[in-house]
Formats: sequence, C-alpha cells, structure tokens
Amino acid sequence: MKYMLMMNHAGQGPYAMMNWPKEDIRAHIGFMVSFVKKLSSTGELLAAEGLAGPDQAKRVKAGADGKPVTDGVFPESKEFLVGYWLVEVDSPERAYAIAAEASAAPGLAGKPMNMNIEVRQVMSGPPPEFL
Repeated sequence: MKYMLMMNHAGQGPYAMMNWPKEDIRAHIGFMVSFVKKLSSTGELLAAEGLAGPDQAKRVKAGADGKPVTDGVFPESKEFLVGYWLVEVDSPERAYAIAAEASAAPGLAGKPMNMNIEVRQVMSGPPPEFL
C-alpha cells in the first residue's frame, strides 16, 4: 500500500526555523536526513521532498482562452505544506508509525515538535465502476 505523508507547518510563519539557534537547525535537519536514510534502507521510501515556502507559491488555472492564470503569493498562510514522503508499506498502521516518528523531529532546544503529519493512501486508479 502506498501512502503520502504530508508535513504541514502551522504557527509562526514559514521561516520561523531560521530564527532558531544554529545547533537546533542542524539537529532538525540531521534528524530528517537520518530519517530519510532509514526509510530508504528498509525499502519503504519511494520519494521525499521539502518544498519552498508559501511566499513562492502560485495557484494556476486555465483562463477562458486556455492560457494559464496565476494567483499568489500567499505569505500570510497560517498552515502550509512544507514537505512530503511517499512510502510503500504493508499496512496503514506502519504508515501511521512512520508519520509519528517524523512528527517528533527535534525543534527548539531538542524538544519534539509534534508536527501534524497528514497521512493519505495513494489510490492505484479510479474505482472500477467509473471505468
């Protein structure tokens, strides 16, 4: 079963971490690097990426003439996606366990951040009744 684990940031703005002491930033990034290596070594990790902040985001839709219409930026966003992991695991419980481990990444003074990680199953295709 494939799952997307989405790390959302809520709180003090998209770049709050940049105000942390350097050793706390290093500890957080080191945790994430080790976490990804561990998931890779188990064969569960399919992809993982961090995303640019909401101040660089655009919403795009097709205009009446079919050309792209963009809207943004959204620096005032209170909650936003900062990264994701795509995993393939044997059960939803394993996906939840991975999400919980990611959630506990160290923050200020090494305290667990307990971030919200949204877990969603990746569908293999549309339901048969729609084919």
